[in-house]
Amino acid sequence: MSSSDNDVVITGVGIVTCAGVGKEPHIALLTGGEVGRPRVETERFAPYPVHPMPEIDWSQQIAKRGDQRQMENWQRLGVFAAGLALDDAGLKDDAEACGSMDMIVAAGGGERDIKVDSMIVDEGLKRNDRERLLNEKLTTELRPTLFLAQLSNLMAGNISIVHKVTGSSRTFMGEEAAGISAVETAYHRIKAGQSTHSLVGGAFVAERPDIILLVEGIQAHATGEWHPLWSRSVDNGGGMMMGSVGAFLVMESRTHAEARGAHIYAKIDAIEGDRGNRADRGLETRLARLAGLATDVTTGDLVVFSGSSGVVDLAARERASLEAEFPGAAIRGYGGVAGHAMEAQFPLGLALAALALDGHAQVPAFDAEHERPMSGGASHAVVTTVGYLRGEGIAVLSANG
Repeated sequence: MSSSDNDVVITGVGIVTCAGVGKEPHIALLTGGEVGRPRVETERFAPYPVHPMPEIDWSQQIAKRGDQRQMENWQRLGVFAAGLALDDAGLKDDAEACGSMDMIVAAGGGERDIKVDSMIVDEGLKRNDRERLLNEKLTTELRPTLFLAQLSNLMAGNISIVHKVTGSSRTFMGEEAAGISAVETAYHRIKAGQSTHSLVGGAFVAERPDIILLVEGIQAHATGEWHPLWSRSVDNGGGMMMGSVGAFLVMESRTHAEARGAHIYAKIDAIEGDRGNRADRGLETRLARLAGLATDVTTGDLVVFSGSSGVVDLAARERASLEAEFPGAAIRGYGGVAGHAMEAQFPLGLALAALALDGHAQVPAFDAEHERPMSGGASHAVVTTVGYLRGEGIAVLSANG
């Protein structure tokens, strides 16, 4: 594909998963040999396995101890990953660029005080006036600072405070669809000339009892030991294994990136999100339409990064659709090695795709039994995310040049 001044390019990657901190361990994952069992925590939340955060020195990106203390891990992880992306793009210390940089964050609803939640539930079993009980506990037990910390746009606020990113700010909520909408909005704003450079992404902390309860509420969480993504079955729960992930991108217009001599990882050729009823092959119909965005892509040098949640029936339907739309392409279910990251899932997929395309990586299979090997290096990538309840999205990327 030819280049033009209003191309949307990725110039910064900030990524944290159970595989490690920063792009180096993830480049190793994408370029190494056989991928073994990823890091999984199976004891702490048994019988539910999760992919935990790696060891993180927060001070590398959040210098002030006071800033660290007033955030919870969800916000810390997002602010940390955003700092990694700014560093990687060479913009961390550019006050003028950060001051005019747009920011779009995909966020959940913050974190809860599990002790207070448990207290309310326990006392609610002993009383019938539960509305009064709830009001009593909210006024006596819930710290105002915690209430504020649950506001979804505080991640963006803390990024502004810590990293001085003070252009426009938008926060999307809505699980996987939030991540899709965040990147899609940044893409179209840059493409239309309304923005020159944006910081986009999200974070998700899986190691929370309330998150596991939320997922298991619809019996979607996997149980027992870790299984590769496409190998999961109803014999081991619903199929989802959540992962703690921070994923941010710096996206720019080609003109802006080249003017400052930035390294360009990849070009985003197209991106779109959709949602609707999944009955009567509704999901397959939408995925087929979205796959049509990849008009100039040949399967020989294509890697498809599937953001499948792992929910058993949805995973099977998505994989069948991708195999039909991209016959012969190498499909890689990245949730199998990093876990499912809700709002951060789509940004994570784009981060991995950008790293793979930058090195023309021959990405090894993440689930050797179900994923075909690549015959050569990747020059094109498709990233998908199918929400565990609703929402779908696809991005098409190509190597720079």
